[in-house]
Amino acid sequence: MKIEIWSDVACPWCYIGKRRFETALNGFAHKDSVEVQWRSYQLDPTIPEHYDGTELSYLSDRKGMDPAQVKGMFAHVTEQAAGEGLNYKFDDVVVANSFNAHQLLHLAKANGKGDAVKEALLSAHFEHGVDIGAREALVKVGTEAGLSAVDINEALDSDTYADDVRHDFAEARALGVTGVPFFVIDRKYGLSGAQPAELFSQALEQAWQEANPLTMVGAGGTDAEACGPDGCAV
Repeated sequence: MKIEIWSDVACPWCYIGKRRFETALNGFAHKDSVEVQWRSYQLDPTIPEHYDGTELSYLSDRKGMDPAQVKGMFAHVTEQAAGEGLNYKFDDVVVANSFNAHQLLHLAKANGKGDAVKEALLSAHFEHGVDIGAREALVKVGTEAGLSAVDINEALDSDTYADDVRHDFAEARALGVTGVPFFVIDRKYGLSGAQPAELFSQALEQAWQEANPLTMVGAGGTDAEACGPDGCAV
Protein backbone atom coordinates (compact mmCIF):
# COMPACT_ATOMS: atom_id res chain seq x y z
CA MET A 1 0.00 0.00 0.00
CA LYS A 2 1.36 3.42 -0.95
CA ILE A 3 0.51 6.58 0.95
CA GLU A 4 1.47 9.97 -0.47
CA ILE A 5 1.38 12.97 1.83
CA TRP A 6 1.32 16.49 0.39
CA SER A 7 2.69 18.81 3.02
CA ASP A 8 4.52 22.10 3.57
CA VAL A 9 7.34 22.57 6.06
CA ALA A 10 5.75 25.90 7.04
CA CYS A 11 2.35 24.33 7.85
CA PRO A 12 1.62 23.85 11.58
CA TRP A 13 -1.19 21.36 10.98
CA CYS A 14 1.14 19.28 8.80
CA TYR A 15 3.34 18.42 11.78
CA ILE A 16 0.30 17.61 13.92
CA GLY A 17 -1.13 15.52 11.09
CA LYS A 18 2.19 13.68 10.74
CA ARG A 19 2.06 12.67 14.40
CA ARG A 20 -1.56 11.52 14.23
CA PHE A 21 -0.92 9.55 11.06
CA GLU A 22 2.14 7.93 12.66
CA THR A 23 0.05 6.90 15.65
CA ALA A 24 -2.39 5.13 13.33
CA LEU A 25 0.37 3.59 11.22
CA ASN A 26 2.22 2.24 14.27
CA GLY A 27 -0.95 0.42 15.30
CA PHE A 28 -1.61 -0.97 11.83
CA ALA A 29 -1.03 -4.72 11.53
CA HIS A 30 0.37 -4.39 8.01
CA LYS A 31 2.67 -1.44 8.70
CA ASP A 32 5.66 -3.15 7.08
CA SER A 33 3.75 -3.32 3.78
CA VAL A 34 3.08 0.43 3.69
CA GLU A 35 5.24 2.82 1.66
CA VAL A 36 5.01 6.45 2.77
CA GLN A 37 6.08 9.15 0.33
CA TRP A 38 6.29 12.83 1.25
CA ARG A 39 5.22 15.18 -1.54
CA SER A 40 5.90 18.92 -1.76
CA TYR A 41 3.37 21.73 -1.41
CA GLN A 42 3.80 25.44 -0.72
CA LEU A 43 1.14 27.43 1.07
CA ASP A 44 2.69 30.71 -0.07
CA PRO A 45 5.31 30.56 -2.86
CA THR A 46 5.55 34.38 -2.83
CA ILE A 47 7.32 34.61 0.54
CA PRO A 48 10.83 36.03 0.09
CA GLU A 49 13.75 33.86 1.10
CA HIS A 50 14.07 36.00 4.22
CA TYR A 51 10.94 37.75 5.49
CA ASP A 52 11.52 40.69 7.81
CA GLY A 53 8.77 40.11 10.33
CA THR A 54 7.17 37.70 12.76
CA GLU A 55 4.63 34.97 12.02
CA LEU A 56 2.01 37.25 13.56
CA SER A 57 2.90 40.19 11.33
CA TYR A 58 3.11 37.95 8.28
CA LEU A 59 -0.41 36.62 8.74
CA SER A 60 -1.89 39.98 9.71
CA ASP A 61 -0.03 42.21 7.23
CA ARG A 62 0.31 39.94 4.19
CA LYS A 63 -2.79 37.80 4.67
CA GLY A 64 -5.04 40.47 6.13
CA MET A 65 -5.99 38.46 9.21
CA ASP A 66 -7.03 40.21 12.42
CA PRO A 67 -4.11 40.09 14.91
CA ALA A 68 -6.39 39.02 17.74
CA GLN A 69 -7.74 36.21 15.58
CA VAL A 70 -4.21 35.13 14.72
CA LYS A 71 -3.22 35.01 18.39
CA GLY A 72 -6.27 32.90 19.14
CA MET A 73 -5.35 30.56 16.29
CA PHE A 74 -1.79 30.27 17.62
CA ALA A 75 -3.11 29.32 21.06
CA HIS A 76 -5.45 26.69 19.63
CA VAL A 77 -2.83 25.13 17.35
CA THR A 78 -0.23 25.15 20.15
CA GLU A 79 -2.67 23.29 22.39
CA GLN A 80 -3.43 20.72 19.69
CA ALA A 81 0.30 20.27 19.02
CA ALA A 82 0.99 19.72 22.72
CA GLY A 83 -1.57 16.93 22.67
CA GLU A 84 0.68 15.17 20.15
CA GLY A 85 3.85 15.78 22.16
CA LEU A 86 4.98 18.80 20.13
CA ASN A 87 6.19 22.08 21.64
CA TYR A 88 5.24 24.89 19.25
CA LYS A 89 6.79 28.32 19.81
CA PHE A 90 5.10 30.70 17.39
CA ASP A 91 6.91 33.73 18.86
CA ASP A 92 10.20 32.19 17.67
CA VAL A 93 9.07 31.03 14.21
CA VAL A 94 11.17 32.48 11.39
CA VAL A 95 9.00 33.16 8.34
CA ALA A 96 10.86 31.94 5.26
CA ASN A 97 10.31 30.53 1.79
CA SER A 98 10.23 26.72 1.96
CA PHE A 99 11.16 25.95 -1.67
CA ASN A 100 14.77 25.00 -0.95
CA ALA A 101 13.64 22.96 2.05
CA HIS A 102 11.48 20.98 -0.37
CA GLN A 103 14.49 20.49 -2.63
CA LEU A 104 16.36 19.11 0.38
CA LEU A 105 13.45 16.75 1.04
CA HIS A 106 13.66 15.37 -2.49
CA LEU A 107 17.40 14.82 -2.10
CA ALA A 108 16.71 13.10 1.21
CA LYS A 109 14.06 10.89 -0.36
CA ALA A 110 16.51 9.84 -3.08
CA ASN A 111 18.88 8.74 -0.30
CA GLY A 112 16.33 6.97 1.90
CA LYS A 113 16.25 9.80 4.47
CA GLY A 114 12.97 11.46 3.53
CA ASP A 115 11.06 10.94 6.77
CA ALA A 116 14.01 11.84 9.00
CA VAL A 117 14.61 15.13 7.18
CA LYS A 118 10.88 15.95 7.10
CA GLU A 119 10.68 15.43 10.85
CA ALA A 120 13.81 17.52 11.47
CA LEU A 121 12.63 20.42 9.30
CA LEU A 122 9.21 20.59 10.94
CA SER A 123 10.72 20.48 14.41
CA ALA A 124 13.35 23.07 13.51
CA HIS A 125 10.72 25.47 12.16
CA PHE A 126 8.00 25.17 14.80
CA GLU A 127 9.87 24.14 17.95
CA HIS A 128 13.33 25.70 17.63
CA GLY A 129 12.97 28.94 15.65
CA VAL A 130 15.31 27.83 12.87
CA ASP A 131 15.36 29.74 9.58
CA ILE A 132 14.43 27.00 7.09
CA GLY A 133 15.19 29.38 4.24
CA ALA A 134 18.85 29.67 5.22
CA ARG A 135 21.39 27.47 3.44
CA GLU A 136 23.40 26.77 6.60
CA ALA A 137 20.26 25.57 8.40
CA LEU A 138 19.36 23.20 5.57
CA VAL A 139 22.90 21.81 5.45
CA LYS A 140 22.84 21.26 9.23
CA VAL A 141 19.49 19.46 9.11
CA GLY A 142 20.58 17.33 6.17
CA THR A 143 23.98 16.33 7.51
CA GLU A 144 22.54 15.45 10.93
CA ALA A 145 20.19 13.07 9.10
CA GLY A 146 23.14 11.44 7.32
CA LEU A 147 23.31 13.34 4.04
CA SER A 148 26.53 14.73 2.60
CA ALA A 149 27.08 18.49 2.90
CA VAL A 150 28.69 18.42 -0.54
CA ASP A 151 25.61 16.74 -2.04
CA ILE A 152 23.28 19.21 -0.34
CA ASN A 153 25.18 22.26 -1.56
CA GLU A 154 25.50 20.88 -5.07
CA ALA A 155 21.77 20.10 -5.23
CA LEU A 156 20.82 23.59 -4.04
CA ASP A 157 23.40 25.37 -6.20
CA SER A 158 22.16 23.63 -9.34
CA ASP A 159 18.45 23.40 -8.38
CA THR A 160 18.72 19.68 -9.07
CA TYR A 161 15.33 18.91 -7.59
CA ALA A 162 13.49 22.11 -8.50
CA ASP A 163 11.51 20.43 -11.28
CA ASP A 164 10.57 17.57 -8.94
CA VAL A 165 9.25 20.05 -6.41
CA ARG A 166 7.23 21.87 -9.07
CA HIS A 167 5.93 18.54 -10.36
CA ASP A 168 4.57 17.82 -6.88
CA PHE A 169 2.85 21.22 -6.87
CA ALA A 170 1.30 20.52 -10.27
CA GLU A 171 0.16 17.05 -9.28
CA ALA A 172 -1.48 18.44 -6.16
CA ARG A 173 -3.45 20.88 -8.31
CA ALA A 174 -4.45 18.06 -10.67
CA LEU A 175 -5.76 16.05 -7.71
CA GLY A 176 -7.72 19.04 -6.44
CA VAL A 177 -5.59 19.59 -3.34
CA THR A 178 -6.32 23.05 -1.92
CA GLY A 179 -4.88 22.63 1.56
CA VAL A 180 -2.41 20.52 3.49
CA PRO A 181 -1.75 18.07 4.95
CA PHE A 182 -3.40 15.92 2.31
CA PHE A 183 -3.11 12.13 2.41
CA VAL A 184 -3.68 9.91 -0.64
CA ILE A 185 -3.91 6.14 -0.20
CA ASP A 186 -3.23 4.04 -3.30
CA ARG A 187 -4.52 6.93 -5.43
CA LYS A 188 -7.99 5.85 -4.34
CA TYR A 189 -8.69 7.46 -0.98
CA GLY A 190 -8.01 11.05 0.04
CA LEU A 191 -7.96 12.51 3.54
CA SER A 192 -7.65 16.26 4.05
CA GLY A 193 -6.26 17.84 7.18
CA ALA A 194 -4.82 16.66 10.48
CA GLN A 195 -7.53 14.08 11.06
CA PRO A 196 -7.78 12.14 14.35
CA ALA A 197 -5.61 9.01 14.50
CA GLU A 198 -8.77 6.90 14.65
CA LEU A 199 -9.88 8.11 11.23
CA PHE A 200 -6.47 7.36 9.75
CA SER A 201 -6.73 3.86 11.23
CA GLN A 202 -10.13 3.32 9.63
CA ALA A 203 -8.83 4.48 6.26
CA LEU A 204 -5.81 2.18 6.46
CA GLU A 205 -7.96 -0.82 7.32
CA GLN A 206 -10.51 -0.10 4.60
CA ALA A 207 -7.87 0.43 1.93
CA TRP A 208 -6.05 -2.75 2.96
CA GLN A 209 -9.20 -4.88 2.92
CA GLU A 210 -10.17 -3.64 -0.53
CA ALA A 211 -6.68 -4.23 -1.91
CA ASN A 212 -6.39 -7.63 -0.23
CA PRO A 213 -9.85 -9.25 -0.23
CA LEU A 214 -10.31 -12.50 1.65
CA THR A 215 -10.55 -15.51 -0.66
CA MET A 216 -12.54 -18.47 0.65
CA VAL A 217 -10.96 -21.88 0.20
CA GLY A 218 -13.21 -24.68 -1.01
CA ALA A 219 -15.99 -22.38 -2.16
CA GLY A 220 -18.94 -24.32 -3.47
CA GLY A 221 -18.19 -27.38 -1.37
CA THR A 222 -19.93 -28.65 1.73
CA ASP A 223 -19.50 -26.40 4.77
CA ALA A 224 -17.66 -28.03 7.66
CA GLU A 225 -19.01 -27.98 11.19
CA ALA A 226 -18.88 -24.57 12.86
CA CYS A 227 -20.48 -22.49 15.58
CA GLY A 228 -22.70 -19.49 14.95
CA PRO A 229 -25.03 -17.08 16.81
CA ASP A 230 -27.64 -19.83 17.20
CA GLY A 231 -25.28 -22.47 18.51
CA CYS A 232 -22.90 -25.10 17.23
CA ALA A 233 -23.33 -27.87 14.69
CA VAL A 234 -23.88 -31.33 16.17
